[in-house]
Amino acid sequence: MDSAPFVGSEAMANGLVTRQQLRGHYTRIYRDVYIEPGCELDAPTKARAAWLYSRRMAVVSGVSAAAIHGSGWISAAHDAELIWAEHRRKFAGLRINFDELRPEESETVDGVVVTTAARTAYDLGRRRPFGTAVPRLDALCRATGVGISDIARLAENHRGARGIVQLRAVLAMVDAGAESPQETRTRLALMDAGLPRPQTQIEVLGPDGRVFARIDIGWARWKVAVEYDGEQHWADERQRAWDIERLHLLEALGWTVIRVSAMQLRTDPWGVAARVRDKLRAAGAKV
Repeated sequence: MDSAPFVGSEAMANGLVTRQQLRGHYTRIYRDVYIEPGCELDAPTKARAAWLYSRRMAVVSGVSAAAIHGSGWISAAHDAELIWAEHRRKFAGLRINFDELRPEESETVDGVVVTTAARTAYDLGRRRPFGTAVPRLDALCRATGVGISDIARLAENHRGARGIVQLRAVLAMVDAGAESPQETRTRLALMDAGLPRPQTQIEVLGPDGRVFARIDIGWARWKVAVEYDGEQHWADERQRAWDIERLHLLEALGWTVIRVSAMQLRTDPWGVAARVRDKLRAAGAKV
């Protein structure tokens, strides 16, 4: 057996394992679905296992589909999600939806039937709380390249569906330039405070005309940058040294950089926005 999840009864029928081996050696994920012991049960693997549990009749959806499409920041702790119209039984660790699904809204990825990127975004944008939905769609759009117009066009085929009003609000805020959920939350906090919508991943040229930095969030017109200070900036000594040099170079080119920590973002988002507003005003912005 390899590291992929498998259906136990199928493996026994093919003579690959015995019942005793199955019970004593392999790790059970769902009923009759197993994996080699010691193998990482990440979100894409859990999604594949859920699909096998459905005997390949369901369509992987929601965060599970996002994981298979390559979207980041999805924990295996999340329940796997399926659209499975014929199923009515609940199972721990599995979320089953019975939504209408058009033929063109699913595809096969690595042998697993999943909702398309546009349909996945449609589901995530209308079902998750707003503050969670925007980071999810940012990550999905970044991973797949699906556009806002693709998602909006699909939503037109489901007028009147639950959550459509929220989906439109979410789509108005999505930016595939965000590289992490915290960057998305920083952007949303600034806009919630009434600041103009910032750009993401702004390329900055050095004196030699080459790009030497990309700013997470900012306003190139006023040379004001806001950057989330993630754990990697402190844990990696080389990264920290480059951060210091990079900041010096940006300031030499007239940029003002405001660093934001997780605690500041969590406990005082309005204070963060106030500091950014002051810097924008000092740079000439009417905010």
